[in-house]
Amino acid sequence: LAARRAGGMAAAAAPAAVGSADFSDLREIKKQLLSVAELSRERGLQHSGKWASELAFALEPLPLSELPPPPALTEEDARDLDAYTLAKSYFDLKEYDRAAYFLRGCKSQKAYFLYMYSRYLSGEKKKDDETVDSLGPLEKGQVKNEALRELRVELSKKHKARELDGFGLYLYGVVLRKLDLAKEAIDVFVEAAHVLPLHWGAWLELCNLITDKEMLKFLSLPDTWMKEFFLAHIYTELQLIEEALQKYQSLIDAGFSKSTYIISQIAVAYHNIRDIDKALSIFNELRKQDPYRIENMDTFSNLLYVRSMKPELSYLAHNLCEIDKYRVETCCVIGNYYSLRSQHEKAALYFQRALKLNPRYLGAWTLMGHEYMEMKNTSAAIQAYRHAIEVNKRDYRAWYGLGQTYEILKMPFYCLYYYRRAHQLRPNDSRMLVALGECYEKLNQLVEAKKCYWRAYAVGDVEKMALVKLAKLHEQLNESEQAAQCYIKYIQDVYSCGEVVEHLEVSTAFRYLAQYYFKCKLWDEASACAQKCCAFNDTREEGKALLRQILQLRNQGETSSTEIAAPFFLPASLSASNTPTRHVSPLNLSSVTP
Repeated sequence: LAARRAGGMAAAAAPAAVGSADFSDLREIKKQLLSVAELSRERGLQHSGKWASELAFALEPLPLSELPPPPALTEEDARDLDAYTLAKSYFDLKEYDRAAYFLRGCKSQKAYFLYMYSRYLSGEKKKDDETVDSLGPLEKGQVKNEALRELRVELSKKHKARELDGFGLYLYGVVLRKLDLAKEAIDVFVEAAHVLPLHWGAWLELCNLITDKEMLKFLSLPDTWMKEFFLAHIYTELQLIEEALQKYQSLIDAGFSKSTYIISQIAVAYHNIRDIDKALSIFNELRKQDPYRIENMDTFSNLLYVRSMKPELSYLAHNLCEIDKYRVETCCVIGNYYSLRSQHEKAALYFQRALKLNPRYLGAWTLMGHEYMEMKNTSAAIQAYRHAIEVNKRDYRAWYGLGQTYEILKMPFYCLYYYRRAHQLRPNDSRMLVALGECYEKLNQLVEAKKCYWRAYAVGDVEKMALVKLAKLHEQLNESEQAAQCYIKYIQDVYSCGEVVEHLEVSTAFRYLAQYYFKCKLWDEASACAQKCCAFNDTREEGKALLRQILQLRNQGETSSTEIAAPFFLPASLSASNTPTRHVSPLNLSSVTP
């Protein structure tokens, strides 16, 4: 998220001669990373410089004799040195137009890149200022970076003449992406990755343009150790979490165990598969190692929010406020804190503040959508979710949020489209499948609904509602045996988890089973279920009535039926020792625990 924007503006680079995807020589890798950091800083690419520096810091220090030499200067570099030094000082003070003015006519690669990059950032800054000044954060802004078209024309001429280095190719790719020319941008970023394989910015931009695993297969990528970092990152983005965790584990084994970047990515991966306890423990460990870190802390706050950990979330919000109150992550953490306290207007205000600081910050758009949903402002919620999708089409939460919004507006066909998109992004998430099933049910497509509910149960139902909904569908279709089977599985599941059962669906299940066994003339099973009904307020009277009826029939000499096939028997004792119906786990992560 934060790194995504950083990637859009920054890149790491290193000498083109990078070995294969081999981690045997960590000293050589450290040298390359230190060179990367220096070259990135020279070109004003701070985020990439930071990424390389953090990674280098995780490796053992080098002796003086092995430190990489400073980058060699060419004749052109020497001629442009004065202009470059002056312009770089203006660039560092964010005076982009002034920097570009003094770099006109410079021929060296480094000065030319800074000239073009200053013009690009100047356009971006003006666009952002206009967006913040003239538009509320939820208006559909048609503000464009005016410099993009000119930059594209100039860079494409250089590209055709093969005069662009790895940095120039990266910038050309960024300009193409901003102009929505995704296919051309992908080709240019792949070329940039070949020319400068350690150029993290190009890899990161490539991540933003790849929408599925199929696209990834067709890319011709350089065989370098950086590719492993790229694959781990893209697997996380594409929700292929098991593969991502395996990659990160192999990177840790290769010698990057101290890397805070890798630790944070692993925590984000566990957050994505909703392994909340694991993610929380890794984030807490990360905070001990890097207490002033702000990146990814919004993800940490999401976890604290889900767990309703008010004191911890309050501490995190205060702590980040002390470090830097004007960072997007800080605003999102404070927004989550107010949201947990049900102060939704205040929460929305902080998410808006985050978007004023960075209008392309994905997390804030999605969270703001959630707040507007809480405030019953559906049109504002829809706009916020749409903005999130514009920033990143892979954000399943925004697609799911749009589905929920249209569900409130009673527009099931729209709903179905958005839930389908969310499901495509998260095929193993039961919540998407249950939502899809409900949609199909409203549209009276009951066969499809049944498929969705069954699949939701098979992948491991988070909210334990899929079987109940499936049972009710079978009830509607008069498929009483299947309905009974679903209710039995549901009861076994709930009791096997050892949960304190509060929701009324358990009583519904017992009531149905009591009536089902009663119709089948299985008095023992029917009375066992009826007795269970008596434990719940809403089914107590029906349970007592059924018990009286059974007693009456037994006194009249009615025997339990042996003729009617009733293959599904309720276990005599519903204790935690009962074997539950086994869930198909969406991902087996036991082998890749970091």
